[in-house]
Amino acid sequence: MNPIETLGMALGAGFSSGLNLYATVATLGLLERFGVIHLPQSLHALSHPAVLSIAVVLYIVEFFADKIPYVDTVWDALHTFIRPPAAAFLAYGAAGAAPAEWRWAAALLAGGVALTSHGTKASARAAVNTTPEPLSNWALSFGEDVLAVWLTWMATAHPLATTIIVVMLVALSAFLLFHLFRFARRALQRFFAV
Repeated sequence: MNPIETLGMALGAGFSSGLNLYATVATLGLLERFGVIHLPQSLHALSHPAVLSIAVVLYIVEFFADKIPYVDTVWDALHTFIRPPAAAFLAYGAAGAAPAEWRWAAALLAGGVALTSHGTKASARAAVNTTPEPLSNWALSFGEDVLAVWLTWMATAHPLATTIIVVMLVALSAFLLFHLFRFARRALQRFFAV
């Protein structure tokens, strides 16, 4: 992979892993398995039937857990310790032929991007859980799944465009996180004032 492809893969897989790690791994594995893309040798294991099976089963579990208010919040809290390190691991593997310092840089970048997308997802979902109707929760969940799969494919097919898209998504995430934290702070102040 050339540096642009590595950067696109690190950013795209990083952001999509923060949204839905199992959809990202399954997408990469299926694209490799059916010859649509050729992953670096260090990531060929993603196309192994055992890895694909586990990724698909965990995606199905996440698909349903993500649709249930408050269960999704617990699921996201647990995945705070899974998604960013896994994104870093994927980026490290994607930069397989690069010198060690570039591999570590890709891993750190992908982990940070995954933490940003995961934090935005978890915060937005927690805010949406305060509404009584389930449709907004389901719509967000479906949107996250579609974005994760699409962005993973984009990272493999159009790395430069993916880099630009992820930079914009990270900026949007920072904006949303700022406003979600302000919302949470006001809600807590009102709660403790009562």
